[in-house]
Amino acid sequence: MPEEQTQTIMAVDELQAIIQRCQILEEADFRGEDYNLFQVAGQKCLEDGYAAQLLEVIQNVKNKVIIKNMGWNLISPLVRCILAYKQEDEKRELCLKILDQLVQLCNPKELFLGLLEQIEQTSGEQVCQTIMLLLQPLQTVLLKLQNKKAYSVGLSLAMIMNQLTPLPVPYTKQQIQEDKLGLCQCCNAVVDFAKPFVNEVVKNMEKSSECNDTELKEELLKFCMKSLKYPLLTAQLEELEGIEEHPFRRFAAEIIDILLDMRELMPLVFLHHKSRRSLWENQEFEDIERKNSADSLACLSYLVFVQHFGINCFPMVFSSSYLLQCNMAHIEVLLKRTEESMLSKGLDLFESCLLRMEDNGLLHQYLEFREFINVSQDLVKVMTLCPIEHLRKKSLNILQLFIDKFEAEGKYTLFRCLLKTSNHAGVEGYVIKNIKDQIHLSLTKAHDNVWFTGHHLISLLDLVLLLPEGAETDLLQYSDRIMASLNLLRYLVIKDCESDNQTGVWTALAKIEENFLKPLHVGLNMSKAHYEAEIKNKKENRKEAHSSNTICSLTVSGEKMPPMTTEMQLQVLHSALFTFDLIESVLARVEELIEVKVKAVMDENI
Repeated sequence: MPEEQTQTIMAVDELQAIIQRCQILEEADFRGEDYNLFQVAGQKCLEDGYAAQLLEVIQNVKNKVIIKNMGWNLISPLVRCILAYKQEDEKRELCLKILDQLVQLCNPKELFLGLLEQIEQTSGEQVCQTIMLLLQPLQTVLLKLQNKKAYSVGLSLAMIMNQLTPLPVPYTKQQIQEDKLGLCQCCNAVVDFAKPFVNEVVKNMEKSSECNDTELKEELLKFCMKSLKYPLLTAQLEELEGIEEHPFRRFAAEIIDILLDMRELMPLVFLHHKSRRSLWENQEFEDIERKNSADSLACLSYLVFVQHFGINCFPMVFSSSYLLQCNMAHIEVLLKRTEESMLSKGLDLFESCLLRMEDNGLLHQYLEFREFINVSQDLVKVMTLCPIEHLRKKSLNILQLFIDKFEAEGKYTLFRCLLKTSNHAGVEGYVIKNIKDQIHLSLTKAHDNVWFTGHHLISLLDLVLLLPEGAETDLLQYSDRIMASLNLLRYLVIKDCESDNQTGVWTALAKIEENFLKPLHVGLNMSKAHYEAEIKNKKENRKEAHSSNTICSLTVSGEKMPPMTTEMQLQVLHSALFTFDLIESVLARVEELIEVKVKAVMDENI
């Protein structure tokens, strides 16, 4: 007789011997040794490929009490074998039948712990496979439980989500279609797993206005909040051409439906400032919970107001400014992130809220809310620091949209804030251009706009028409701001006659010359002399080296440039000189216009 067959017969014989011994015992007389021997013999049968014999033992009615008490010990080897066999293998089918029998026959409490242990111990590429394999058995067992059902459901969902969270979320169309680790499929399977428990909560709510099943509802709410943070906060949720049913969009719709069914969607969207009582005594844990909750609620607002999940269930009674106010905290959370998926959601949510509003309708008082100022500053950071070009461009468009929505005093207040906090010459130049546009509207409208004429404007010009560090200012670094300031001053001198002086610029002319024009002259002379000297040195060094390919370093505007040849450095230095010449020509034109206007007034007075 072959050795392998002998070993198998021994394994089956060992199992039969244990079964026969236990059949004559009362349930209360089963010992720890019996459990261990049953597990070892059963595992050996499975590993040697003799699942059929094991199935016969389990299906035998005489062994019902034994399987009820000891069968759950076979879950671990059974799961290993199922995952090891190929999909079409007959032995895999036998193992699945054994699993089904164990679910029907075993003690629910013991089996629940055995199934949960397998989910907890899985890792890597087998996480989704293991979870999808055990979801149906786990659901069946949970529905059988009488005591601590809510706790057990919550524990199961938390364990499943904790195992899924480390997995990377497919983002591109190709990654979603491939679903390499099975995450897309698994997430939707988990929602299906939760549905019977959601239905149970809904039925209880229908029976009584005071829901008796608050514990189960709370556990399901925790699951929804975790799902919003992962995978939905990270996932790409736009509709994709070529994907008939986007798995994450389906998952998002299911989560929103659960919240709607449990009557929790509206409170979460609009009553988020009424925070739940913290259960943590440890401040660090409480901070983590608050951050996770903020991420989840931000994602929820994105789903509702950008992707319009559940939007049809909302009463159309909220003003667009109130919706913006409600969402600003969520927008702030998203714009502080650096990941593309989250930043883009923040920008989309901000844009969606702004597009609901009419221009010039947002009151300046909204800028008293901390989130409004914070979001404007975060938007500037995205514009200037984000490495993703299309997000930088989008953030600039949204800043303009944000400016357009405020009435005059709001625009004025926002401009002051941005000039004081942006710390970026390009942004300051953009704000100054906007100020010029508002002054133009004020001068061309039939009625005066007090915020962009007279003493209010002069106060704003004090922030605009100056050099941050006087004559020592790095003119190259601040060139965008300086050019915008000069263009604004040129516009004011041309458009506003000294006799009218609507803007007040002629009254403030002496201060402007002292704080801006004179220091700019000095700064230009110093900068040009410095760069001309640098060019001269580079040319002399090039002659000495007898080569234009020598690699050197160069510092421009306080930043060290990448290694460049002398020829490349000379090009950069000449480009800087061209910028100074441009500033100088506009400065000269402004001073010429001022001189002409002043002379004309003096001639009139003679």
